[in-house]
Amino acid sequence: MQISETVRRKYQDLRGSIASMGRVAVTFSGGVDSTLLLKVCIDALGRENVLALTGVSPTYPRAERMEAEAMAADMGARIVMFDSTEMEDKDFVANGRDRCYHCKTRLFRTVRDIARGEGYSLILEGSNADDLNDFRPGRKACLEQDIRSPLLGAGLTKEEIRELSRELGLTTHDKPAQACLSSRIPYGTAITVRRLEEVEQAEAFIKSLGISQVRVRHHGSTARIEVGESDLPFILEERNRIAEELNRIGFAYVALDLRGYRTGSMNEPGPDG
Repeated sequence: MQISETVRRKYQDLRGSIASMGRVAVTFSGGVDSTLLLKVCIDALGRENVLALTGVSPTYPRAERMEAEAMAADMGARIVMFDSTEMEDKDFVANGRDRCYHCKTRLFRTVRDIARGEGYSLILEGSNADDLNDFRPGRKACLEQDIRSPLLGAGLTKEEIRELSRELGLTTHDKPAQACLSSRIPYGTAITVRRLEEVEQAEAFIKSLGISQVRVRHHGSTARIEVGESDLPFILEERNRIAEELNRIGFAYVALDLRGYRTGSMNEPGPDG
């Protein structure tokens, strides 16, 4: 394998730990992390001993769901898609800073029920070593419900996961980071299906213009667009076209964040914070 010795060692540790697990269910979104995890599970255990589980809800973009389904099929994995019910949880909908904890708690309970019914006792998810340096309230739910995180256990960072994915021939190696659509809505603003749909449609339109990494933050009547620094000139050139479409979707105002795309921008303090 044409990878660094450090990544090679971590990969061997990862595969060795998974090989001892027997039968596993993997929470699978089709993103960089969970795709690598599913691939290694299949390689180490055989596809007959691996089940991919994908929760479907308004917080999960339709395009991502379709990509996840296709990716699982390409790997020969059996995938079960189920309706996740976080929108029925008043604590999630209230959108406090512990939103992800409430979502993951409900999700993992459903996943465990499905996995047990299918004969899988171990449940794996795709947190990585970098996640320990970010605000991740969903991590508490993993620990409470004994959900295992093999990538984190192997000490793999996001960049190392991309490096390993490239070596293993996974098309997700350069896939832009993804996040639940609820992360586009400021804390304290209720999460509604309509707001999620507006964000999904706005981001889908901007992606259709050739922008792969984009976030549309929902500030009521205002859409705040984040793209990579190199894409800022293009957005400005297409500003009239973009504004017209986002107006049609339901935003009265369209703003471009001059600092560009960055993960966790909704966690940043305000002017007085």
